[in-house]
Amino acid sequence: MNLQEDLKKYAHLIVCGGCNLQKGQELFINASLEAAPLVRLVAEEAYCVGAKDVTVEWADDKLTRLRFENAPMECLENFPKWRAQLQNSMAERGAAILSILSSDPQALSGVDSKKLLAYSKAAHLGAKAFYDGMDFGHNVWCIVGAASPSWAKRVFPRCSTVMAMDKLWKAIFHAAYVDTPDPVAAWQEHRRSFEKCCAFLNEKQFDRLVYHNSIGTDITVGLPKNHIWEGGGSKTVDGVAFYPNMPTEEIFTSPDRTRVNGTVHSALPLSYQGVLIDDFSLTLKDGRIISCSAAKGEDTLKEIIAADDGAKMFGECSLIPKQSPISEMGVLFYNTLFDENASCHFAIGLGFPECIQGGLNMSKEELIQHGINNSSMHVDFMLGTPDLSVTGITADGTEVPVFRDGGWAF
Repeated sequence: MNLQEDLKKYAHLIVCGGCNLQKGQELFINASLEAAPLVRLVAEEAYCVGAKDVTVEWADDKLTRLRFENAPMECLENFPKWRAQLQNSMAERGAAILSILSSDPQALSGVDSKKLLAYSKAAHLGAKAFYDGMDFGHNVWCIVGAASPSWAKRVFPRCSTVMAMDKLWKAIFHAAYVDTPDPVAAWQEHRRSFEKCCAFLNEKQFDRLVYHNSIGTDITVGLPKNHIWEGGGSKTVDGVAFYPNMPTEEIFTSPDRTRVNGTVHSALPLSYQGVLIDDFSLTLKDGRIISCSAAKGEDTLKEIIAADDGAKMFGECSLIPKQSPISEMGVLFYNTLFDENASCHFAIGLGFPECIQGGLNMSKEELIQHGINNSSMHVDFMLGTPDLSVTGITADGTEVPVFRDGGWAF
């Protein structure tokens, strides 16, 4: 593997595909210090295609942990005005927003979960324009991964650090189609591959989906009227196409926030802000989580659910067949960006305005009235197993197989 050449291809894909950066547009990057080589290449590529400016907000796992361990709660409950001004102003100026993930999945293991959730809530309140810009289609946004020694050793613990880094980069490049002759063209073809399944699901307009598998998932998910299934990429309200997640293998929509009933069991561990939550289940009634348990990370799971009223409800259901490239790699990334694309998943919290007709032009109150959930949280967790079945129920009660044995049934 020629890492430098592959990183250049990756940077080009991120800027021209993921962000679809326009001439004269700004680019705002969130990244850790360990991702600096990729960040520099992305910035160089951005200026080459005509970026007006590139701004980078750096992070460091060790400094982040020191802050959460030592700063008083009052500091974490108040999002710094300077950071809010930075993020909000970037969104208001129409910047493309790029997040490069490379943190150790357990960097914050053992940190008080109340502090983690307090900071997350404060960030969403303080940087409201920033998050609304992404949620309501005003800003292009893209999330990608970058290998780091700590993450690589977590994924490949039996390898040397050098070998683990090599294997993780190869896995990232394969998942994002960087190992193809023309990654941008490969992603354009990948986008088209979602059209058939989206068209089928949108034409059926199922009233609800029923999930079953052998690990105990037995849950019915109601869907809003005029819901929309998306997949392969997104567009801003101005019609600019982009890829929010690289990789992506999911076809997703938002459930009716009040019509989810039953129990769902996790199929893979969830790494949330450096805390690993594993072997957990959630039980819902009339859309609300009424009980939960976890073999590991239960306190953090409960803190997520208690974050606000919307965090007790689901905002996303996504369908991904077991034949997806990431699933077939057999690599557990301990990173939701990648692991969610290996398995069907739900998300606790925020729903998507673009997943209901006219939703991007609705207020948050109107979206709630139409069944789309609102929350400061959006936490994906994986439920897909090789034997998962999903059955669509139409408004007249007709049952239609959607998934059988972990794959598409139509």
